[in-house]
Amino acid sequence: MIKSRTKIVDLLKMQAGIPVMVKGWVRTKRGNKNITFIALNDGSTIHNVQIVCDMNLFTEDMLRGATTGACLRVSGQLVPSPGAEQAVEIKAEEIEIYGTADPAVYPLQKKGHSMEFLREIAHLRPRTNTFGCVLRIRHAMAYAIHKYFNDKGFVYLHTPIITASDCEGAGAMFQVTTLDLNNPPKEKDGSVDYTQDFFGRQTSLTVSGQLEGELGAMALGEIYTFGPTFRAENSNTPRHLAEFWMIEPEMAFYDINDNMDLAEDFIKYLVRYALEHCASDLQFLNNMIDKSLIERLESVCNIDFVRLTYTKGIEILTNSGHQFEYPVYWGVDLQSEHERYLVEKHFKRPVILTDYPKEIKAFYMKENRDGKTVRAMDILFPKIGEIIGGSQREENLDILVRKMKEMHVSEENLDWYLDTRRFGTGPHSGFGLGFERLLLFITGMTNIRDVIPFPRTPKSADF
Repeated sequence: MIKSRTKIVDLLKMQAGIPVMVKGWVRTKRGNKNITFIALNDGSTIHNVQIVCDMNLFTEDMLRGATTGACLRVSGQLVPSPGAEQAVEIKAEEIEIYGTADPAVYPLQKKGHSMEFLREIAHLRPRTNTFGCVLRIRHAMAYAIHKYFNDKGFVYLHTPIITASDCEGAGAMFQVTTLDLNNPPKEKDGSVDYTQDFFGRQTSLTVSGQLEGELGAMALGEIYTFGPTFRAENSNTPRHLAEFWMIEPEMAFYDINDNMDLAEDFIKYLVRYALEHCASDLQFLNNMIDKSLIERLESVCNIDFVRLTYTKGIEILTNSGHQFEYPVYWGVDLQSEHERYLVEKHFKRPVILTDYPKEIKAFYMKENRDGKTVRAMDILFPKIGEIIGGSQREENLDILVRKMKEMHVSEENLDWYLDTRRFGTGPHSGFGLGFERLLLFITGMTNIRDVIPFPRTPKSADF
């Protein structure tokens, strides 16, 4: 008896003529009284292996439980396949059914399922071809991110998930507390007494690891964070999640141009990595989800991103003659339709937009000499809009404190952050890449809820 299991991704590369054993889940079963064909998949690849069952060796009762969704162990001989779709198949000698899946109730039968339906069964959708592809690509991109920064000598910094600071100044945060919500302790003025909470103060889930990342950069030189972030925004759109992952590098001694160079190189590296290491999964998604996916990915690797100022971008939008849903004027925070027009219609390539009005950007971004704009940069991508946001950080203590006052950001809560400007300050920059936004572009999926295993959105926290 063969004791060692072979993964299907490896088996399909092997030469016929050897005994093998595989384990996986039935995708389809078909046949007649003489022969039965089972398509088996173990999640290691988009491709199935065909199991050929000679009905002289197996009875109908023995295979009755091997329906779609059932889990099997199959031992047999790897033989050449006469079919055009695979080079080899398994001539079954022994089949063990680990677990059955009643066809009357198993929801993933051989038919098309809507994305909306699959979100309702997110615990089973990884078994579908589409979500198997997406999750393997998600894994590959996570690995590539760590490899990219490790190879460049960056330090992986773990920033806190529970925090007392709001990086964005937006206040849209999930509160963390151990207090009795039905009877919280109160101050004399009726407000909640957070000194009796677990941390002795009001705390929330982080919206960004950036501020802590800056501390690391000003000691270690170049760091990156890669972890979950949370936004309590009531945004039911295909581009927003309440829980998502962010990659945030912070670099000492980088100016805005260094920052843009790194961001462009980083995202091109990730796209190239996907094309090289996820070819089968991308081909399936190209065929089934987005016919132009691979062409679009390849085009990103082979062109320079356009770099222009926000002011010039507004001028292009204003003079375009296009009827936008949201008005365009200098000082407006650009909407996705504006960003996509610049990328998809005007330049037909990714765009890095710089020098935004300071009023629509965060307090920590470095002011330009004009006193009106800051050294911000957003990378805009086709079909996505903004995929990366970053800036050169304001290293001057006096200017930073003034901006915090103007934007009503608490100096007391961020006194630790200001110490980086009091003691050995220096120029530094960084950016944030939303992991799920990247995956939307890489996979061609159209809804951000379909590139994360268990989406967290307003009124939805299943599983």
